[in-house]
Amino acid sequence: MKASSRSPLAETMNDREVAEYLLANPEFFAEHAEVLATIRLANPHGKAAVSLQERQMEMLRDKNKHLERRLAELLRYGHENDSIASKFNRWTIRVMAERDPYALPRTIANGLREIFDVPQAALRVWDVAEQYAQADFARHVGEEVRIFANSLAAPYCGANTGFEAAQWLVPAAGAGDESPSGGAAPEPAHATESIALLALRAPEACEEASAFGLLVMGSADARRFHDGMATDFLTQIGAIASAALSRLLPR
Repeated sequence: MKASSRSPLAETMNDREVAEYLLANPEFFAEHAEVLATIRLANPHGKAAVSLQERQMEMLRDKNKHLERRLAELLRYGHENDSIASKFNRWTIRVMAERDPYALPRTIANGLREIFDVPQAALRVWDVAEQYAQADFARHVGEEVRIFANSLAAPYCGANTGFEAAQWLVPAAGAGDESPSGGAAPEPAHATESIALLALRAPEACEEASAFGLLVMGSADARRFHDGMATDFLTQIGAIASAALSRLLPR
């Protein structure tokens, strides 16, 4: 009867124990280099066997490819953030430079459309000082809108499910005309598939404080504003708009 070709060690150790032994004894292959040279592994990209060294090189190449893709992704995000930051800076300067309080809401909304390429933008402000009570941006807002604005601790982004505020985006005349609410709306209301809503609060107010207005942005692209998007820049836009528009409130 032929003797078994397996060693007593292999017969008494399972796969996990072999792996643990090799991890605990990293000098094993240094002391048995001839074993390392003869190990053949299945090639994941074909039927032919490859050496352990070749398999390790293949694994390193795959890891490098993954790291390169990740680096490219991070660079792309960095470039996108730089672009947004530049646009935010231009928009902020435009808002700060507006000296006419009556024109300020339109400047804010038009700046979002022109600088950030937002298809639709408008806003309303309520409980304004008496001299602004008859302005278009101070037109009547329903109680539901006020309650919703007060509930917003962060920007809302998602599908337009029939928000009353989306009606502010309807142009007064033809497509491309400015809306009576001080915004710009080149698309009709039925084309507003996604929407972003930002509550306007006094700069020193906390998140629970009552809102004095609502900034609304819309797009025909259902993916432009979605519930999984980052809202850091939208939060900053809301803060700048709130600070600028607070001059319309009673003192």
